[in-house]
Amino acid sequence: MRILVLNPNTSQGITERLMAAARPAAAAGTELVALTAPRGFPYIATRAEAQIGGAVALEMLAQHHGDFDAAIIAAFGDPGLFGARELFDIPVVGMAEAAMLTACMLGKRFAIVTFAQALGPWYHECVESHGLTGRLAGIRMLDGRFNSVSDVQDEKEQLLVELANLAVTEDEADVVILAGAPLAGLADKVKDRIPVPVVDQMAAAVKQAEALVSLKVRKATAGTFRRPAAKPAIGLSGPLTARFGPGES
Repeated sequence: MRILVLNPNTSQGITERLMAAARPAAAAGTELVALTAPRGFPYIATRAEAQIGGAVALEMLAQHHGDFDAAIIAAFGDPGLFGARELFDIPVVGMAEAAMLTACMLGKRFAIVTFAQALGPWYHECVESHGLTGRLAGIRMLDGRFNSVSDVQDEKEQLLVELANLAVTEDEADVVILAGAPLAGLADKVKDRIPVPVVDQMAAAVKQAEALVSLKVRKATAGTFRRPAAKPAIGLSGPLTARFGPGES
């Protein structure tokens, strides 16, 4: 199977981190292809940035979805995910949703640990949108500057581990998610220093995408995720305009 990995951030270094975490998780015969957002922000951290990143993700999907069996939106807040599920026939997996649902299979309550204070409100709303607030032990965020978003996991590794351990001892988390695309791959490096399961967001997304393809699920033709009725659009890319039109697949 072929899985498209969409990075709605513009940082190629983040894309490389995502793919380094994704490839070891992929089953034999799974081909992963990455795309980096052509415009937007180096990393998405706020609601407004997520709106823009989500629109760019939809444009990338519209252009490339026909060549793939599934797609992953590889930003932890899942920008554009629900819209993508409306518009496209292939399974679309959100990296945050995949990590949280995987965490729910490993324990009762999960904690989210991330690298910047600005991410907290958006991540809280992401948890709420997926109906998982009751399973959330808490969100812990580092406070302070970092030198490079692509290398923040190396720069802040020990501090992130300390935060994760506080989430276990003080928040009573059963599972920890190291969240945010720049932290992809960190879980495998530090899992022996945290006394509960640590979920790698990107690995979880790959395995969930593979599972959905294997299940051969159909695209909804009823309910809230059916494809919207055709509507004219002005100023969108050609492929995205076509997704809002009649009959294009």
